[in-house]
Amino acid sequence: MRRLTIHAALLAAALAVTACGGTAENAAPAKTVTVAPPSATAPVSTPTVSPSSTKVPAAKKVRVPNVVGKNHQTAQNIMQAAGLWMLQEEDATGQGRMLILDRNWQVVRQKPKAGTSVAPEATIILYSKKIGE
Repeated sequence: MRRLTIHAALLAAALAVTACGGTAENAAPAKTVTVAPPSATAPVSTPTVSPSSTKVPAAKKVRVPNVVGKNHQTAQNIMQAAGLWMLQEEDATGQGRMLILDRNWQVVRQKPKAGTSVAPEATIILYSKKIGE
């Protein structure tokens, strides 16, 4: 069926050249293109994956720095320098206050504890209270 369509297209092109005042002798010779349909019995190759190539590299772990006793802003800077960006802050007094000016607060506890190895996307909670409380 495809062969017939290609032949018809080539014949139409040759006729168009002749109709425009050209001669069939000046027209490009017709070329036959044969397109064979894929064989139903041809084996289908599927790529094989070896067990060694399916291993996912181990996620890089980050050691949590110790920021207890530090100014809250400085503690955040240290955590971010270590590659830990998911930081949560809590009022350590239990009053539920928001830490508006981080430099006025001091970290009294952290979770997870310093020295723990965590994934870079782990959430670190810094429990702080106002300096002087």
